[in-house]
Amino acid sequence: MNGLKVLGICGSLREKSTNLGLLRYAREKAPAGMEISLANLADVPFYNADRSEKPPAVKTLLAQIASADALLLACPEYNYSFAPALKNALDWASREPDNQLLAGKPAAILGAGGGLGTARAQYHLRQVCVFLDLRLLNKPEIFCNAFDGSFDERGGLVNEKIQQLVVAQLAELQEWTALLRR
Repeated sequence: MNGLKVLGICGSLREKSTNLGLLRYAREKAPAGMEISLANLADVPFYNADRSEKPPAVKTLLAQIASADALLLACPEYNYSFAPALKNALDWASREPDNQLLAGKPAAILGAGGGLGTARAQYHLRQVCVFLDLRLLNKPEIFCNAFDGSFDERGGLVNEKIQQLVVAQLAELQEWTALLRR
């Protein structure tokens, strides 16, 4: 599939985040025909229906989602669930008329964290994605331990096994998106 635009959205706002590291690695290793850009959620305020106008950071995020053919969601785990920054980004996008930015859009999830490597958070995120009508890729699942040496001090992915999983997930996302477009 040529010209596939994927938007990576990271639930962590830290510059040295391992979840952002996963997305940076994915962007570097995107297969031929796939371009991955990264959203910046740092200035996106919490969704509030009382706002009469969308802030500039929200307009930028919504435009990025609108132009993306698929989403790659990096899901940190905070207190057994997924990060509020990621939920907030999805909340803003879901408020567009008829959920037009998310409904039917292919997406994949990956994440790095402690213990179970974001498994609990990813399952919560999957529940939200089902409601939003995102078309989630089921496999390969990527649950990385952020504290076992798989990442360097800058959050860069250095574990070869996980690198291979990320590359495999991107190939599957490319195929999944092509299948859904038919």
